[in-house]
Amino acid sequence: MRPPEFGSLVYVRYRDHVLFKDMNPGTAAPFTRECVGWFDYEDQDYIRILWERFAMPDPPNDSKPRATGLVILKEAILEMHRIG
Repeated sequence: MRPPEFGSLVYVRYRDHVLFKDMNPGTAAPFTRECVGWFDYEDQDYIRILWERFAMPDPPNDSKPRATGLVILKEAILEMHRIG
């Protein structure tokens, strides 16, 4: 399977770190999580997924690109595929 193209909408299932407090450490383990968003960046260690971004810049305020998303380590990815 070839990797999705940058800008495409993707589904990612991955294992996430867990912070625990005042519990039996023997029961603490990574959570499996899911996200959907635009495939924005990739290098040898991680990918970046945007799930919210501005549709257009705001020229009067000289805005810079802004978005919300996740950086996910590649070794934590269980599944990733393009949507649609």
